[in-house]
Amino acid sequence: MYTLDLNPDELLTTTRAVRKRLDLERPVEPELIRECIEIATQAPSGGNGQGWHWLVVTDPDKRAKIAEYYRTALHAYFAANEAARGPETDPVRKRVIDSSAYLGDNLGKVPVFVIACITAPTLPEGNQAGLWGSILPAAWNFMLAARARGLGTTWTTLHLKYEQEVAELLGVPADIRQGVLIPVAHTIGTDFKPGSRKDLDPIVHYDKW
Repeated sequence: MYTLDLNPDELLTTTRAVRKRLDLERPVEPELIRECIEIATQAPSGGNGQGWHWLVVTDPDKRAKIAEYYRTALHAYFAANEAARGPETDPVRKRVIDSSAYLGDNLGKVPVFVIACITAPTLPEGNQAGLWGSILPAAWNFMLAARARGLGTTWTTLHLKYEQEVAELLGVPADIRQGVLIPVAHTIGTDFKPGSRKDLDPIVHYDKW
C-alpha cells in the first residue's frame, strides 16, 4: 500500500477541496477505494451502531445523470446568490465559485463517486447532530485516506436537492439517507498546501462566550 510521505499534521492541513486538479482521464483502482472505505469505518458512530453504507458509483451513465442533478442544483444556488459573484466578491470567494463552476461542468467525467449514507428510517426532530455525527466523521476519514493515497476529493451536498431522484437511480432503500457526495480522482500533482483560515482569537471561547 503506497501512501504519500505526510505526517499527521500535514495530512490534516493539506486535505483540500480538489476540483480543478482532479485527473479526469486516469482511472481509480477499485482497491484504493476499498482501502479508503475500510479506514473510513474506523470513525466513531453513535453507540458504535455503524449504520453507514457506502455507494461507489463508477457507471458512466449513472455518473452523468447524478452530475446533471448536481449541475442543476449548482446553477440554482448561483442564481440565488448572484450578489456573491459580483465585482465586490473577495478573491478567495471568487476562486471557490470558479472552481465550483468547473466541477459542475466536469463532474460527470470524475471516475468515481462515493456517496456516504446513514440508516435513518425517519429524520429526528430538532437537533440532528447525533444522526449526522455518525456518518460525517467517517466521510472525512475517507477523504483523509484518499489524500494519503494521492487521490483528490471534495465535499459536495448540492445533489441532495434531488436526493430522492438519485436514490431511485441507484436503488437506495427508503430507510437510507445520503449524507455527502465525494467525487474521487487521482490528483494532478500532490503539492497541496494549508488553506487560509480566520484568526483563532475571535472564534475560540474559554468558559463563556
